[in-house]
Amino acid sequence: MHWAERIAGRLIENHPERQTFVCASGISPSGQVHIGNFREIVTTAFVAKALRKAGKEVRFIFSWDDFDRFRKVPANVDPGFVQYIGMPYAQVPCPYGCHASYAAHFEAEFERALGVFGIRPEFIYQSREYQSGRYYPEILHALRHREEIYDILMAFKTGESSAEDRAAYYPVNIYCRQCGKDSTTLHHFNDTAETVAYSCKCGHSETLSVTQADNMKLHWKIDWPMRWKLEQVDFEPGGRDHSSETGSYNVAAVISERIFGNTPPMYEPYEFISIKGSYSKMSGSSGHHYTPDDLLNIYAPENILFLFAKYQPGAAFHIGFDEDVLRNYAEFERYAAGYAAGTLSGDYAAALGLSLPSESARKAPSFSQIAGLLPLINFSRERLRGILAQAGEEPDEEQLLQTADRAEHWLRNWMPHKLVTFNSSPNLAYYHSLTAEELKWLRSLCGLLRSSKLNDQEQMTAVYAICHHEDKKTMRAQQKRLFTIIYQLVLNADEGPRLPMLIQAAGTEKMLLLLDL
Repeated sequence: MHWAERIAGRLIENHPERQTFVCASGISPSGQVHIGNFREIVTTAFVAKALRKAGKEVRFIFSWDDFDRFRKVPANVDPGFVQYIGMPYAQVPCPYGCHASYAAHFEAEFERALGVFGIRPEFIYQSREYQSGRYYPEILHALRHREEIYDILMAFKTGESSAEDRAAYYPVNIYCRQCGKDSTTLHHFNDTAETVAYSCKCGHSETLSVTQADNMKLHWKIDWPMRWKLEQVDFEPGGRDHSSETGSYNVAAVISERIFGNTPPMYEPYEFISIKGSYSKMSGSSGHHYTPDDLLNIYAPENILFLFAKYQPGAAFHIGFDEDVLRNYAEFERYAAGYAAGTLSGDYAAALGLSLPSESARKAPSFSQIAGLLPLINFSRERLRGILAQAGEEPDEEQLLQTADRAEHWLRNWMPHKLVTFNSSPNLAYYHSLTAEELKWLRSLCGLLRSSKLNDQEQMTAVYAICHHEDKKTMRAQQKRLFTIIYQLVLNADEGPRLPMLIQAAGTEKMLLLLDL
């Protein structure tokens, strides 16, 4: 059983009479949302899809924690934005001048990418929720139980608590009305008047009515369980950093039960994703990351979703834009063909079912085949279309162009050494290094090239027959050697497109020029 189906099954087993389940995820828009953050929402999306498949209704919510403080200026943002550190993301200006705020810019970027994946949750913007007054009762409740909250927090810490610290603890942050930052100290909570008094490092001080304040936010470990209760969340995943014994989830779970009287949701921890060759955690602030758009420039959405669906949430994996791209495409294409034919079963079939946009998804052309052809035909889409048609392949036009665009982007930006072209002149040195038997193979091949009576299939059958041998293992080795010789003499490479397509791309005359020496 696929992991998303297993989680959905447990949710249904725990709540057999429930028809609608609330699945949640959330991210702080601290900068570009990277593919590591994407695991947060895609995990929830798969569970939501599995619940719907089981006949349940789902409310899939995604919280933008844009009322969190701006902590660090990312690598791709003007260093001058250091002046805004301490303000809520929703009130920091857009770094590029194209959106209403810093938060809005990165939220819009990620939401657009999610739409490409067909992931469309109900977005909740926490800055609006806090400033709307919706959370006033819960903030008051937390202030009235602040000493109990302090005791819970300290139970998860190694340091010793003190009566003085306990009395001075308040579970909220206040953004100063004067400077907009959270460099404030809360001095007193008047339970009867429902007011708080604070002062700021900028020199401002005032007394606020809790039920009218729009600049107050609960601390994270109190904010999270508060929202679980209000939204009645049944399932939410979390990263490894929240999942340790003393991590945010376990702390929030206790606060949820003891302070808010609410059973915490089912929780699924997920591992971080790394960039191949790096052991560092992806970070939006450092610029060490891939965004969903980076992947969408190379992979189709369903390929990316499958990459996440096939791994258990607790399994770490890396993403690279090297030869792994060809391997990932080949694996996806192989399994997708089996899925379409109804011969694939088990977890891979379930993972594909969660990843494909529909049961009638159009068959995409082979990525590696197109990547091998494009440099040889000067990236001409028209010639590509003709070569595929000659080979009996007529992929969907939109799919063909999208695959060609992704292959070209990958080749030009990540694998320039694969931008192979036809040799401009015969490789005499390599030709004279061949054995007498290998030269005999080449002469037979050139004879076949001169024959215009054979179609592609007949031609390939004849090419394989050139290296006939009684021993099958020897024959396969010789056939492999023949193809290596062809690619070396034509492309100065050990591999290339399928031979019929190579011949079409080069033309018989050029093939003979490079082979018939």
